[in-house]
Amino acid sequence: MSNQKVASPLPTARSFQLPVSLERSTPREAVPKRGSCASRVGAQVRSLRMATHISGSKLAQISGISASLLSRIERGLVSPSVDTLDRLAVSLRVPVSRLFAEKGSEADFCHVRAGQGLVVDRGGAALDYRHELLGHLLSGHILVEPHLVTLLPSAEPFVTSQHPGVKFLYFLSGEVTYRYGSKAVSVKAGDSVLFDANVQHGIEAFQHQPVSFLSVVLALRD
Repeated sequence: MSNQKVASPLPTARSFQLPVSLERSTPREAVPKRGSCASRVGAQVRSLRMATHISGSKLAQISGISASLLSRIERGLVSPSVDTLDRLAVSLRVPVSRLFAEKGSEADFCHVRAGQGLVVDRGGAALDYRHELLGHLLSGHILVEPHLVTLLPSAEPFVTSQHPGVKFLYFLSGEVTYRYGSKAVSVKAGDSVLFDANVQHGIEAFQHQPVSFLSVVLALRD
C-alpha cells in the first residue's frame, strides 16, 4: 500500500472576517427598570415640585441633596432613603405620606345638585343663619366645609363666632358691617373676606337685605 497523501476534495479552510457593519457591537449597559414604588414616589415629587413652581436645582439645594440624585428620584431610577424622603417632604411642605399617593388615583368626590345641599342646624344665636352644606370629604388631612349661608328675615347680628381654621366668605347679596376682632368693614355683594377664624368674627349690622354668602372653612383634621 502506498503511503502517498491524497489531496482532500474539500477546499482548505480559511478564516473569514465579517464586514465591520455586521460585527457584534459591545453590549450596552442595561437600563435600570423602574420599580412601581420608586416610580410612584418620583412622579409625586416631580408633580409637587412643579405645582409649587420650584426648579429641580432649587429643590435639591433646599433639601440638601444633589441635583443628579433628585433627577434620578423623579425618574424612578432609585429608591430614596427615609432621610431623603423626609427632607423632600419638608421642602415641599407636605407630609411624607403624600409622596406615596397614587398619582391620578380616585379619591373622595362630592357632587351636590342645586338646592340639594344638607341644611345644618347651627342653633343658638345663629339659628336664623341658614347653612346649606355644599360638599363633604371624608379623607385627607384638611377638613373643608363649604356652606351657602342665607340670612332669614328674623336673623340678628352675631359677632361671637370663633373656631379653628381659616374662613373665606364671598357675599352674593345684601350689604353688612362685618366685625373681625377690633376691625369692622362694610361688605356688599361681590366682596370677599379671608381670615383666621380663631379670632371672634361675624355680622355686626345689616345695611341692605336679603343677605347671602358663600362660606368656606379650612382646618386640619384632629
